[in-house]
Amino acid sequence: RRLSILLSLIVSTLVYVVVANGLHLAPAMDFSEVLAAPLIGMPHLTAPRFNGHAAILLAPVALVLVAENLGHLKAIGAMTGRPLDHLTGRAFLGDGLATMLAASLGGTGVTTYVENIGVMALSRVYSTLTFAVAGLFAILLGFSPFFGALLRAIPEPVLSGLSVGLFGLIAATMVRVWVDNRVDFSRASTLFPVGVALVAGAGDLTFTIGSVTLGGIATATIAAIGL
Repeated sequence: RRLSILLSLIVSTLVYVVVANGLHLAPAMDFSEVLAAPLIGMPHLTAPRFNGHAAILLAPVALVLVAENLGHLKAIGAMTGRPLDHLTGRAFLGDGLATMLAASLGGTGVTTYVENIGVMALSRVYSTLTFAVAGLFAILLGFSPFFGALLRAIPEPVLSGLSVGLFGLIAATMVRVWVDNRVDFSRASTLFPVGVALVAGAGDLTFTIGSVTLGGIATATIAAIGL
């Protein structure tokens, strides 16, 4: 069970290679970048630079991430049977410190990822030590351009198929949270925000404000909070 995600990724990729590169029924996988990438290399680091315009545009997104992270905590609490509300502050602090550290080295901002929660639900492994070890391996693999090129070569249909399963597990977990908390869906005041948020998220309702794009998760969160 714990290897099912990795095995499905490998098998699906091999099937795609046969269908695309062998039978020519889909766009062929391009291995040129993988073959040209060195096994070991230094990541590209950039110095931080303050941009007031970007800061103003991105500041409201933090509110969306607060709601998103809180939802992730509740989902994990529902899966493990251990309420994690008392760890909310610690989770937000860790998220903020990690984002500051990543930005100081030219990396992107970090947040909790719903895909990881899907892996937890599927594997039933909830140990924090597991994620610490996974993070260490991710850092080490960051020094391998070959591994990065290998990940980029994975066909989009394969990743989309995995995402359907993982996001489906999260959606089912959130329904369990509603059931456990006895949410009354006979009330219009409950049905309306839930319905709008579900449509916005499932339909990937996207808005672009300047150089900032808000995807389905962000718009669904804003809709749920606003309504």
